[in-house]
Amino acid sequence: MPPGAGRSRPGGHTACQGGLSVSGHNDESTCTALPECIIPLNAPKNWFDRIAVNGLSLICFSASIALTLIICAAAFFRYIVKGDLYGYEEWVKLIAFWLYFMGAAIGAYNRTHVSADLVQAYVPPGYLKRFLVFLKDLITLGVCLLFVWYGYEFFMFGFTGPLGTGIAIPKSTIWRISFWVGYLSVFLGLSFMAYYFLRDLLQSTGRLLGRAT
Repeated sequence: MPPGAGRSRPGGHTACQGGLSVSGHNDESTCTALPECIIPLNAPKNWFDRIAVNGLSLICFSASIALTLIICAAAFFRYIVKGDLYGYEEWVKLIAFWLYFMGAAIGAYNRTHVSADLVQAYVPPGYLKRFLVFLKDLITLGVCLLFVWYGYEFFMFGFTGPLGTGIAIPKSTIWRISFWVGYLSVFLGLSFMAYYFLRDLLQSTGRLLGRAT
């Protein structure tokens, strides 16, 4: 093994020569010897995660391609043809919704959301640190569940209309795209995020109680 390379250890940790150990989530030490120590993304380990992550990744990939093509076509029409790509903004907004919220769900699965985690940086290892990590995961899940409820309310508003009868369903101005198509991405993305935040909470609870996770 070359100098500086990582070595696997039981419990999902990776040791680095000249660096600290690494784990996938909420560990009490972090590898600092980059680029020698690189933390890979978590591979799905069960059938639900495989279906969910692969499906979300496919949506994100397709949405990225579609957004690129639409924006390039809009630029071509505006600056080369000197015309206008009629109503392309409506499609851009819709596809961007699906890209952002499916990507957010993947970020929750991989635990790669941007955060300023002072607990990991400054609190020494021990019970206090495990408790603060547990509290952080609890608050994160609570806030996410609140937004899941709002996402559901948005989706039902767009799907059934303001009167809840399926009449006067809100649609976009030009292409008449039903708003619930975009609202569905918000509800689904937040639901997957809540699921993976619950996973993190259960793991931090197990560590707090001294149990294997």
